[in-house]
Amino acid sequence: MERPLSLGPLLPPYEPLPEAGEAEGLPPSVAVPVEPPPPPRDHLAWSFCTTLYGNICCLGFLALVFSVKSRDRKVLGDYSGALSYGSTAKYLNITALLINIFLVILILALVATGTITAMTFYRKQEQPESIFGPT
Repeated sequence: MERPLSLGPLLPPYEPLPEAGEAEGLPPSVAVPVEPPPPPRDHLAWSFCTTLYGNICCLGFLALVFSVKSRDRKVLGDYSGALSYGSTAKYLNITALLINIFLVILILALVATGTITAMTFYRKQEQPESIFGPT
């Protein structure tokens, strides 16, 4: 009688576990607690602040919309959808923040250069000019 082809090594025969009192010779078992992953972030507070203080090109409002969608998905238990909407809200907040920082630096630079130019213009006007020209 031929042995049938097998794909792997033969397994040892099944041995039932000993009763509770006979477990002295066995190695101790290890229980590993499995915690669920933390829920995805929705960045709602950041989006709200971006909407109120830096709503450039309506990016803050869009971030707020995506944050609310992310929170709704999280409440429904759809963590992949919540993660997607939350990351979109995060990137919209980052974009709005970078644009706001650039605009603040630009305005400060324009005010500084405009102030210097205005000061030199007014100094030239304060000096009395001679009617007959320079002598």
